[in-house]
Amino acid sequence: MRIATSDDVAQIRSLIVASVRGLQTTDYSPAQREGALATVFTVDSQLIADGTYFVAIIEGGEMAGCGGWSFRKTLYGGDHQVERIAPERLDPRQDAAKIRAIFVHPDYARMGLGGLILDAAEEAAVAAGFTDFEMGSTLTGVSLYARKGYREVERRQVPVGSGVTIEVVRMVKRHGFEVGTTPCSLQAD
Repeated sequence: MRIATSDDVAQIRSLIVASVRGLQTTDYSPAQREGALATVFTVDSQLIADGTYFVAIIEGGEMAGCGGWSFRKTLYGGDHQVERIAPERLDPRQDAAKIRAIFVHPDYARMGLGGLILDAAEEAAVAAGFTDFEMGSTLTGVSLYARKGYREVERRQVPVGSGVTIEVVRMVKRHGFEVGTTPCSLQAD
């Protein structure tokens, strides 16, 4: 696992498309998936620029997963989202870090990779002074995050264009969590 760079954008984009089209078929309709791929399930260049986005690379250089966290107010989405992006910085003494954009390639699904990426994001956010976490989860990710100590707060209908929406679940994890239950190694490039 390493911090993503701008050189990874094309591979991240391909991984997100494969993940959404391969893993979210039971939770979202084709119109919802394609609309989300054009709006909220896109690369967020701000996360990459902030150095808070990770990529999981397997032997041979293939990208198997990606995800990260943010110290900014935006809860979900990418560069092309329909809703307003909130770039303001959060205060770790009173705000929750935002866990963002975790995607796993279908070939590596249900092998613990999403949990490893989540652990890396939480550990990095804790190192930056955060103690609480918040995310906008896809329906597909809810069970993983619940197992990792997140609880559902609300469900929102998020516009993805042409009158189509997807359901996103706002989840939180508050004080008293255990970070780093699964060891991972991060490399800086």
